[in-house]
Amino acid sequence: MNKKNNRQIIAIGGGGFGRDPNHRKIEQYIIDQAHNDNPSVLFLPTASAEDKIYIDNYYECFGALSCKPTHISFFSRTPRLNGLFNKADIIYVGGGNTKSMLAVWREWKVDILLRRAYERGVVMAGVSAGAICWFTQGITDSWASNLNTLDCLGFLDGMCCPHYLEESDRKPTVHKMLQDGKAMKGYGIDGGSAVHFINEKFERSISFYPERKAYFIEKDNSIKEKELPHIVL
Repeated sequence: MNKKNNRQIIAIGGGGFGRDPNHRKIEQYIIDQAHNDNPSVLFLPTASAEDKIYIDNYYECFGALSCKPTHISFFSRTPRLNGLFNKADIIYVGGGNTKSMLAVWREWKVDILLRRAYERGVVMAGVSAGAICWFTQGITDSWASNLNTLDCLGFLDGMCCPHYLEESDRKPTVHKMLQDGKAMKGYGIDGGSAVHFINEKFERSISFYPERKAYFIEKDNSIKEKELPHIVL
C-alpha cells in the first residue's frame, strides 16, 4: 500500500498526550502512518483556546518521537498559514470546544487548507473535538448545558461521539438522538481508543488503553450497536 496516495484520518475518542505525555502509544501509531521518516507534525490546539500546558504536553510527547513537531496559534500573531500546511506530513487537532474551534478555523479559512492537505495525503488525526471535526456531524459538549449535535467538516460521512463510554451520559444521549432522528448513524469512540479511516472507509479501530473500544451505532427498527474489530497497542 502506497501511503502517500492515501487519504487518512485517525479519530481518537479521548486520552493521549493531553492526559499523559509519557504515554505515547497512539502518537507513535500516528507517526508510523506518515509516508516518510521523521515527518513534520503540525498541532492545532485551537479548541483548548491554545492552553499552554496542553501545548507543552504536545511538545513533550512528540519531541520524544521521531518527528518534527510545530503548532499554530490563532490568538497571538499568526504566521502565514499556507507555508505551515504545505510543510506538514501530519496534522493533529487537539480537544476542547469544537464549535468555537470551527468558527475560528472558518474565519482563517483553515477548513479549506485542511481539505487541500487531506486530498494530497497529509495524515489527519485528532482527539475529542479533533476527532469529531472530520465527520459530517459530531456529538459535542461545546454548550455547558447538555450534549448537542454539531455540523462539522464532512471529510467522513456520518456521526462521531468521543468519550463514548467513559462519560456516562454519552451513550444514552446518542441512542436517544438516533431514536428521535436528530443524529446520523456513526461512531462511538471511547477514551483510550481510536478509529483509522483510509480513503473515507473504515480500516480498523485501535485500543491504546486496556479494554477501550469503538462502536458503530445505527437505527434500524431499533438501535443497533456493533463493536468494531480492533488492534491493541
